[in-house]
Amino acid sequence: MRALRVAAVLSFVAVLGAEARQSDTLRFTLPEAVSRALEVSPEVSEVEAQRSFSEARHDFAKANRFLTEFNVTTAHALAPGVDNPNGTSDELLFLDPDVRNDWNSLRPFNQIEASILQPLYTWGELGKSIEAARTGIEVDAASVREKEAEVALRTAELFYDLQLTAALRLLTDEAGEIVQRAKREIQRLLDEGAEDVDDADLFQVMITEETFNRQVTEVTEKRATAAAAVSRQLFLPEGAIADAQGVLNRLAFSLDSLTYYQQMGLSRRPILNKADAGLSAQSALVDVERSKLYPRLILGASYRIGYTAGRPKQRNPYVGDRLNTQTAQIGIGLRQNMNLFQTRGKIRQAEARRDQVRFQQEAARQLVLFEIEQAYRNVIIRASAASAQDNALRISREWLQTETINFDLDIGDTENLVRAVQTNLSLQAERYEAIRNYNVSVVRLLHAAGILVETLESGTLVEIEEDQ
Repeated sequence: MRALRVAAVLSFVAVLGAEARQSDTLRFTLPEAVSRALEVSPEVSEVEAQRSFSEARHDFAKANRFLTEFNVTTAHALAPGVDNPNGTSDELLFLDPDVRNDWNSLRPFNQIEASILQPLYTWGELGKSIEAARTGIEVDAASVREKEAEVALRTAELFYDLQLTAALRLLTDEAGEIVQRAKREIQRLLDEGAEDVDDADLFQVMITEETFNRQVTEVTEKRATAAAAVSRQLFLPEGAIADAQGVLNRLAFSLDSLTYYQQMGLSRRPILNKADAGLSAQSALVDVERSKLYPRLILGASYRIGYTAGRPKQRNPYVGDRLNTQTAQIGIGLRQNMNLFQTRGKIRQAEARRDQVRFQQEAARQLVLFEIEQAYRNVIIRASAASAQDNALRISREWLQTETINFDLDIGDTENLVRAVQTNLSLQAERYEAIRNYNVSVVRLLHAAGILVETLESGTLVEIEEDQ
């Protein structure tokens, strides 16, 4: 008898190690895990902060439509009084050649000057600037959705890894029991003097036991690493351990046509939304630079008042005193940027950036189509593999059942029974691996089509309850 062949099972089996205390273990369903990851992810928050900056830039662009330039300046100093040696009346001081500034009699001087500039027609500069800022918000909004999709996909993969290790733990326990039963059976047969059993069988199964113990230690640490990865992805409190709620089952997913997912991807993938908005923004910026070739029609106005205490004010319209005056003016004019060569250079730069984004848009479109097709065909492959594993496991169970009945009736062979148990455990492990791979392929297809987050939020991505 070669019961020790059960060691082959161990190469397919993983174990999760010691369980965390119940009070420190937080169990999540897949939608709950993804929802929490999106809520606490600093990666998403970082991109959202950039979107807030773009919203503020858009508000600035809109505010720039009115009173483009509005300045108020105040001045405060000491000014001389007036030396009027001839006693001339205040209204005629400008006619007296003997009137002088009296620097020995300084007085407080205050002045306020306000000026405004309102564009009336700018050849589209203001409107296109606002459009570019608005599409900039759309670019950042698409970036947020793109980052959310990345976080959701990563969380889903970690979730199924955790479910897989939980399922394999049960198989590991069963494999350990088989090793111990094989050891006891060989020892019993040796004591009874069975001819087909010798000490080599016992030594071999003891070696198998040590190999099993080593693998248990190895996969225990792997489980701790997997649990830590999920816990950190969800930013759980210190000391808390994340675990996947429920057992690993195949997703109840109905595969639609490739064309459907490609159409969804072309309209939903954030990378394409970002490219479309980016192209619109760059096109608007080209128009902004072009508008600078033409003169802008503007409305300007200014008002200034200056007052020196105790200094007479001259009311003659042809005589002014800058230390005691009040003036206002308003009018329409043209403003032209004469740096035409530099402006044309900036236009070419803006056109080059626009063309660059256009090429990136087309490249992104082809990449999305390829990723969707690759993910689509991978789902078909993984579904076929999972079905094949189900059939193989069903055959293995029939074999095991037959060998168990024969052994109970004392007409079976011990070696055949152990081989049947070994094969059954191996196929169960492979089946769990196939289910995990299929589920991950499904979420990757949904991610490639740009509908993963909304599918999880809608609760339509559910698992089939199967007999484990």
